[in-house]
Amino acid sequence: MSTTAIVTEIETRLLQNAGKGDAAAFNDLFSRMNSRVLGLVVRVLRDRSQAEEVTQEVFLEIWQQAGQFDASRGSAVGWMLRKAHSRAVDRVRAAESSTVRDWQLGIRDLIETQDETEDVVSLRIQSVRIAQAMHCLPELQREAIDLTHLQGLTQTAAAELLAVPLGTVKTRVRTGLARLRKELEAA
Repeated sequence: MSTTAIVTEIETRLLQNAGKGDAAAFNDLFSRMNSRVLGLVVRVLRDRSQAEEVTQEVFLEIWQQAGQFDASRGSAVGWMLRKAHSRAVDRVRAAESSTVRDWQLGIRDLIETQDETEDVVSLRIQSVRIAQAMHCLPELQREAIDLTHLQGLTQTAAAELLAVPLGTVKTRVRTGLARLRKELEAA
């Protein structure tokens, strides 16, 4: 029997015993396989700290699933290295997916910011136009519109504040808004 076959036999036996809950067998298996698993994961991830994290996850998975190992389907070493490779590839895909998601969110935020900026600019332009048009109104109409539409007073409250009848305020507001509308359409 060759050295490789003996080594493979040892790992198979250790993995099978770990599958039966033998912690000492798992510790031996970990000691024998840790550097190989870590080396494979480092080659896939190219980041030592992430590789160490993934290696821990792989050995936890091996401990939890050792009872599912079937020696008739392949070697223990191959089974463990496939798990390590699979977990490392999953980490790479998750990182790529996260990067794509971050880019998409960044682009969406940029577009929303541009939309908000356009809205703000549009509102400012409208505000300037309205302010210019308001200066074209007679003082009494401008005052009535300012109180009722810009300061938020009711027409009744505006009439009391101005010490004029309610009908007068209503007329000033209606006439002023009609004139304001014409000024804005002309601009």
